[in-house]
Amino acid sequence: MKNKFYQYIQELQDTITAKLETVDGKAKFQEDIWERPEGGGGRTRVIEHGNVFEKGGVNISGVHGKLPDSMQKYFGVEDADFFACGISLVLHPKNPMVPAVHANWRYFEMYDKDGNIVDQWFGGGQDLTPYYLFEADGKHFHTTCKTACDKHNPEFYPKYKERCDDYFWNSHRDEGRGLGGLFFDYCKATNDMNMEDWYNFVTEVGDSFLEAYVPIVEKRKTLTYTADQRTWQEIRRGRYVEFNLVHDKGTLFGLKTNGRIESILMSLPPHVQWVYDHHPEPGSEEEKLIKVLQNPIDWV
Repeated sequence: MKNKFYQYIQELQDTITAKLETVDGKAKFQEDIWERPEGGGGRTRVIEHGNVFEKGGVNISGVHGKLPDSMQKYFGVEDADFFACGISLVLHPKNPMVPAVHANWRYFEMYDKDGNIVDQWFGGGQDLTPYYLFEADGKHFHTTCKTACDKHNPEFYPKYKERCDDYFWNSHRDEGRGLGGLFFDYCKATNDMNMEDWYNFVTEVGDSFLEAYVPIVEKRKTLTYTADQRTWQEIRRGRYVEFNLVHDKGTLFGLKTNGRIESILMSLPPHVQWVYDHHPEPGSEEEKLIKVLQNPIDWV
């Protein structure tokens, strides 16, 4: 399974980066191959200073070795080895009318001292983070997520949508990071879903990403915007940074397993503002977004 999924994420990285270069029309992804001293490595691809994307990355990695002590305590195991692979992407558009997006699909195995698999699971998800609220965009993104889920189980979308709203929640701000999407983790074999079934589900979601996001970008990328709207975008990016550094499990896992710091922090936007005690004007488009972030809604 690990070889099969790693092959899949390599191909998905190629598909996504090629399409995003076409959408941008100017910038190209720069590739960086890296190795992890303890075992494994990855392929980082970063796009910057484009017509559409100010900064973004589509990264894959496959790492293995002894599970660090901190993670052994987290999982409640001793003397365990692990293998983890996944693809992670974050895109920060230049135009504040175009939403940022994040997605991640991953696979994990844990072994005993004899090399036998003692646990394995899939995880992942995708979520949309706008700076200005276009309800049609939220509906399109969530409808695409639901369509992918429904092919496997009609209970998946409502369950993983709710988990996404709960997970991408900046509890110290009491607001969501964005409009949500899907979030699933520890997807293990059960009587209803074996690991092959989970593979089919996760790859279905991964294959749906471009359909979920690209039509939104194409619709919004030529809209005009003001300097004040750009400032608002940078303030909201600050909330994105806060979530990634305070709450995000993937970031914390990477830091605790001696992951490649440049790849882990690739998700951070290039231009951000923290304005003291900032509040949007009452009745403004900016306040409209905040109200939705404070009370997640059903988009489908």
